[in-house]
Amino acid sequence: MASADVLLVHGIWNARHWLAPFAARLRRHGMVPKLFGYASVVAGPEAGAERLIDLLSRRPTPLLVGHSLGGLVILEALRRAPDLPVDRVVCLGSPLNGSAVAAALGERRGLSWALGRSRDLLVRGCPPWTGRAEVGVVAGDHARGVGGLFTRMDGPSDGTVALSETRLPGIADHCVVPASHTGLVLSDEAARRAANFLRHGRFSD
Repeated sequence: MASADVLLVHGIWNARHWLAPFAARLRRHGMVPKLFGYASVVAGPEAGAERLIDLLSRRPTPLLVGHSLGGLVILEALRRAPDLPVDRVVCLGSPLNGSAVAAALGERRGLSWALGRSRDLLVRGCPPWTGRAEVGVVAGDHARGVGGLFTRMDGPSDGTVALSETRLPGIADHCVVPASHTGLVLSDEAARRAANFLRHGRFSD
């Protein structure tokens, strides 16, 4: 199995080493992961997308993985720079259709600051995907998380993001694994599915 470079992008409130456990799991599947960091609250996803565009322009990496907000940052970067040489993207638990939890949190006067400059993108999500890169989503269905403290979550969820929020029109594939939102980063099955999509454009073996 030939090795393949892949760039990992973290979500809100995290640093790049948050995805080190997922990187370790991808290595077992022949991937060569690198970690990308940005200031998700202070600088926000727009600045993160611009930094990602600059990096990919200088050091092309055709395979990307984003956890939560990281998936939105990746798609925003590819929307702004559609000619970037990116072939496939895996989003882990990303609220691509917008986050009800973020919307509810943003309406609470004493807590809205926690979302910082990421609030708008998290609330509105992404437009239907029409870009060149194939996009796949790995979602979790173990509802363990803080989402229920802020809003009612209708239907299955990973405790933070509802499955319905991950099904963006235009994506190439979607799968569900038994994991919570945070647990996706620690899930062997999520890593196996992600590696399969990055290599073959599908989650199934």
